[in-house]
Parts: sequence; structure tokens; C-alpha cells
Amino acid sequence: MAKSAHILIVDDDPLNRVVLENTLADEYTTSLCATAEAALDFLESHTVDLIISDIRMPSMSGYDLLEKLKENQSTYSIPFIIISASNSYNDEAKGLEMGAMDYITKPFSPVIVRARVKNHLAIKQKNDLLEKLAAIDGLTEIPNRRLLDETLLRSWQGSAQSNESLSLFLVDIDYFKEFNDTYGYAAGDECLIKIAQALDECSRKYDGFVARYDGVRFAALQKGKTNEQVTVLAKQMHDVIDALKIPHKSSPICAHVSISIGIVHVAKDFSGSEQDVLRLADDALVKSHLQQERVTILNR
Repeated sequence: MAKSAHILIVDDDPLNRVVLENTLADEYTTSLCATAEAALDFLESHTVDLIISDIRMPSMSGYDLLEKLKENQSTYSIPFIIISASNSYNDEAKGLEMGAMDYITKPFSPVIVRARVKNHLAIKQKNDLLEKLAAIDGLTEIPNRRLLDETLLRSWQGSAQSNESLSLFLVDIDYFKEFNDTYGYAAGDECLIKIAQALDECSRKYDGFVARYDGVRFAALQKGKTNEQVTVLAKQMHDVIDALKIPHKSSPICAHVSISIGIVHVAKDFSGSEQDVLRLADDALVKSHLQQERVTILNR
């Protein structure tokens, strides 16, 4: 039977680790660390759904571990349960104030531990779903502008540090107002959905990211690609939209729905901010429209 979640147990007492593992292993995947330092190392390369930790450990305490986790965006939201021999209200209050979800005193009841773990995992699952829904465009079901901005910022900072190229595509549907005027808004929504899914599928083949940028425009991110690879991908984006063959009798340039693409390919100049790149991509898209080019690429 597939395990429903991954739980990290952090305790310097080997007996406590074994007891907790035996308590939870039937339902969950469990990993064990004897120190807080080992837990931090483990979390650099593993994803967990919940952490159970003692607070009194050599070198780095459970409080210190909790503080480190709350400082890191990737581990901030992991539910943290303290299990401690201390029944001090001050210790319990400190842990909860620092962001722990629960505080269980030793000796503990396996039934209580399982029940509390189950409850906190259920809360996490709901929170994860809400977070996911908040980042998804309601119509096209691809990432929305909020997630685009967050992803662009992380990608820009990462590329600036590693000198790995970053390419930002802005994709616009040609004469979409005329499409809506001719076929109606319901057909327009259906057109947006089909184009969003086609662009998303095309970009994913190259480990890329696609989001809805605004009403009729989409944005795509690619990392580590050459200028030639970016050009090939842009052509493939055009090809997948052409292959949809969505009729557009009001378009003066094509019998079916087509797109224009503006691209900024950053390989050397990482000065400025990610918002500068977004503005340049918009400039490239405007140039593509004005010069009636299917693709315009700006390099920096």
C-alpha cells in the first residue's frame, strides 16, 4: 500500500526514534535523524510533509532547528511537532510562538501521536490545495500572473548567480478582439483554453514554465537554452497553435488563429531586475506586431 506522507523524525535518543518510527511506519514513509544538523542536511535534498522533533539535543536544539526552517521559504510551511520530556508551560509556549503546530510531552501515547499527525497532515493538505488554487488561472488552468511573477523572480536571481541563460517569451493571440466580435465570448474562452494547453504542453517538453500573463497574452520561461534553441522552441510554439486550426475569418493575416511572440534572451547582461526583462519582452512583442514578424528576439 502506498504511504500517504513523508515524516521526518529528529531525536538524539535512538529508542525514541525507533518508537516513533514504529508508531507511524505503517501509514507513512519515515526518515530518521539523530541531530538537528543532520535534519537540515537531509532537507536540502529531500521533501517531507511533517517534522517531529525533540527540543533538547546536543549542539543545535529543536528550537534552533525550528528557527532555521522558518527562515527558509522552501521549509517555512512544513508542519512541525515538538515531542519533549519537558512539561514546562514556558517551553510549550515558546515552541508554539516560534511556529510549531503542536507540543507533545514524553512519555507519549502512540494513539495520540497518530491522531495529531493525521490532523496536521489533513490541515497541510487543505492549505496546499488552497495555495495551488491561488496560483492557477481559473479559465485556462495553467499558472496565473502571481505565480509567473514569483517564478520569474526566482529564475532571474538563480540565473544571475549561476550565469545560466534565461529566456522570457511573451505570446499574444493575433486579432483576438476581432475573434471575439465574430465568434462570441464563449468561443473566445474556448480558444484561450486550447492555446494555453498547447503552449503549456509544448514548453514542458523543454522543462519550461508557461503562465497566463494577462487577458490574451501568455508568458513562458526557459533556462539554460542557447539562442538557437530558443528560436527552435518559438517555431514549435507557432506550429502547435497552427496545428489547432481554429478558424479566424476576421484575421487579416491568417485563415486560422495565430500568435506573435516577443522574446528576451539573457545570456550575459544580468544587470537590473526581472521586471526590466518583462518590459523588454513586451517591447519585443510590440516590435513583432509592428513589423508583422512571427517572432522577435532581443538579446542581452
